[in-house]
Amino acid sequence: MTAEDDRRFIAHALGLARRGLGRVWPNPAVGCVLVKQGRIVGRGFTRPGGRPHAETVALAAAGDAARGATAYVTLEPCAHHGKTPPCAEALVGAGVARVVSALQDPDPRVAGRGHAILRAAGIDVTEGVLEDEARAMQRGFLSRVTQGRPMLTLKLATSLDGRIATASGESRWITGPEARARVHAMRAAHDAVLVGAGTARADDPSLTVRGLGMAHQPVRIVAARRLDLPVGGALGRTAREVPVWLLHGASAPDRARSDWVTAGARLIEVTETGAGLDPVSMLAALGAAGLTRVFCEGGGQLAAALLMAGIVDEIALFSAGLALGADGRAAVGPLGLDALADVPRYRLTECRTIGPDTLSLWTRD
Repeated sequence: MTAEDDRRFIAHALGLARRGLGRVWPNPAVGCVLVKQGRIVGRGFTRPGGRPHAETVALAAAGDAARGATAYVTLEPCAHHGKTPPCAEALVGAGVARVVSALQDPDPRVAGRGHAILRAAGIDVTEGVLEDEARAMQRGFLSRVTQGRPMLTLKLATSLDGRIATASGESRWITGPEARARVHAMRAAHDAVLVGAGTARADDPSLTVRGLGMAHQPVRIVAARRLDLPVGGALGRTAREVPVWLLHGASAPDRARSDWVTAGARLIEVTETGAGLDPVSMLAALGAAGLTRVFCEGGGQLAAALLMAGIVDEIALFSAGLALGADGRAAVGPLGLDALADVPRYRLTECRTIGPDTLSLWTRD
């Protein structure tokens, strides 16, 4: 196999891995392709819920053809015994001749041990093929393992002048149907959707993925310090059908806690500050719960708090061709900044037209 072949098959494995985004937490979304004499004999990706792993799926598809094949995997094969034996040992047992991986797994239970098992068995191992691409796709898993919190994407849908609603609160719809369809696709690629209590009260959102013909739904999370949300709203009515998690503070009344638990919601108490819930504590709690990718859809106060805490990893900005004026509602609440040096800065990584609107993706360096 040439270096170009290695890149081509790892790229194929990355494409498979993306199918698992939003569905496999707390595990990473991994893809595996088995190639023998230039022909793909097996492939797989981590299945919903995190089991079975991509290598196990690919080996089962290949059967005896795996012997002497090259395995292309997007993340170092696991080396620890959990609910299933280590994938590194499965590859050894299947008799593969070579393993090409994109990225070393930073999980302390792996961290090079998977590659070491393979090499000890006499298997040729090549590391770091399309590593940057793999790192970008695995950003959520890597964040949870190394920082103890999920990757956070902040979605904003605004007018040209950065407003999300008129002065009276009307916001449906600023962006067009194509942009809204893209938002649903982005929700589906995340483990959870997060909004603030104000947005939940004002919009009574369902926060589900619709129009894509899929049964999978992300966890729906509301940051509500005092749990001051109507249990009879869309989230409360469906909490036993699609998970609802509520982040709250110690000041949340016992009656509200009881009502939401009865409705089927999961309550997670986090640290309170004078301004509300502590954003760092919120994300740490979600990481401890196993989430790797969270998609925040506002509102303005929550967006401001997350930005100022320095924990927004990516901004997905949908912009529509209209202006709502200074009396419209701002997409981001007050930041209390006096100097440009204190402003959180992001790097533009993608810009495209979505119907009549534009989508720009900004990444924190």
